[in-house]
This record gives sequence, structure tokens and C-alpha cells, in this order.
Amino acid sequence: MPKENAVYTHGHHESVLRSHRWRTAANSAAYLLAELRPGQDVLDVGCGPGTITADLAALVSPGVVTAIDAAADILDQARRTADAAGVDTIRFAVADVHALGFPDDSFDVVHAHQVLQHVGDPVQALREMRRVCRPGGVVAARDADYGAFAWFPEVPVLDGWQELYRQVARANGGEPDAGRRLLSWARQAGFTGITATATTWCFATSEERAWWSGLWAERTTASGYADLAVAGGHTTRGRLAEIAEAWQKWGRAEDAWFMVPHGEILCRV
Repeated sequence: MPKENAVYTHGHHESVLRSHRWRTAANSAAYLLAELRPGQDVLDVGCGPGTITADLAALVSPGVVTAIDAAADILDQARRTADAAGVDTIRFAVADVHALGFPDDSFDVVHAHQVLQHVGDPVQALREMRRVCRPGGVVAARDADYGAFAWFPEVPVLDGWQELYRQVARANGGEPDAGRRLLSWARQAGFTGITATATTWCFATSEERAWWSGLWAERTTASGYADLAVAGGHTTRGRLAEIAEAWQKWGRAEDAWFMVPHGEILCRV
């Protein structure tokens, strides 16, 4: 049974935010960019530290972007991101995507990046996103699919990491293999004009490998995810240390390669 109060598996440890701050509209919302026009009003759901948000605001200015997140603290970082980018057309609010506090037909574009995998009822979330989107607008969502992650060299311990992460995320009320489910969720939410696509992140240079392996090694032992994994009885601190070392081992390989696939949906309203 879906739980609307799903726990955010990653938390906001610095190792998590390093990943989130790397995200831009270009590398994380390219499927949406052709839909954006100056003067549009945009709702950015689950904005996190706001790097994608600031890019969206620049593209639709003088339109207004409303950036929402369930965590009040992270909105402070998003405000700083907007200030640093010189963007003054963003409004910020704490909100729950399952019950958005906005009138019907409030926005031209409603966007969510890496959000639906973490909510208790993604179909209800999409229904709400549809409700607040104006006729003729679009609802856009992009989510990773953890079960489809692929890497080389095939460090066996990372297979265990992949299964452990999926187990912890589901115990927290989320769905880590969200990417493959977006089309189905959108259909259940009542959308009919849906364009479903897929794109990837790929980490294959020495700098990318060091960054990706380092943040996951740290996340595995020091983040909220680590605490939840142990507290939930899914693993031990010792096992997490082994996984962190496997991440570092993978990152040191000169031919290491990692692919993160994403499902995407553009839904016409």
C-alpha cells in the first residue's frame, strides 16, 4: 500500500547535495527545454538546492518560477543559488506534491526531477501536478531507474549495493525503479497525450569517475541513507564500509564507466 509520507531515502548530507548541485537544465531537463517560452509560469516540484530551478527561471523570464520542496532547510540553499545566479523571478514555498496548495490551472509548466521515485503515491502526485497545470500546458517528470544502472568493471560488491539501495528505498515507501514506471503512472493519473523518452547520465572520464565514486562512497557510510539502511535492519556498518571501498576501487579503474538511465514523460494538459 503506498504511503504518502514516504521517507526521503537520500537525506541532505553534503555528499548528496554535491550530486544535486551538479544538475542543470541542460544535463537533467533537456527533454523539456523546447517547451519553454519567455513569460511562462513554472512550478518546479522538489527543487532541492535550486540549480535546475535557476536555469528554468532564466529561460522563462519574465515569467515566474515557483520552487517547492518538502524540506524547508533546502529552500534556503535554493534561495542562495538563485541569488548567485542573479535570478529574481523565483518564489519559494514548502509544499507536499500529494496536496499542492495552489488553485487549479495555475501554471503553464509543472516540472519534477528525481521526485516521483521518493513519494508515497506517485499517481496522486501526478494528478495534483495535472490539476495545477493550465490547459495547453505540460507536466514533465524525469526519474532514474536504479535497477537498470550499468557499470564496468563489474565489481561484485556493487551488485550488492544496487540491491541494498532498492530494498532500503522501498522500505521507506519509495520506488527506486521509477524511470520505467513513469508512463504507466501518468496513464493512471489520467493523462492521454504523453510523450515517453529516456536519456542517461554517463560517467567515464577520470574526473567524472572520481566525483561519482567519491560521493557514493561517502553517501554509503555517512548520509541519511546509511543511517536508514542500518536502523531498518537491512545491513550493517561493516557491510556499508565494504561497499564504500568497492566504490573507491571502481573509481580507480582507468577503464571504469557508469551509466544512469532515466525515464522521462512530457504530458499535454
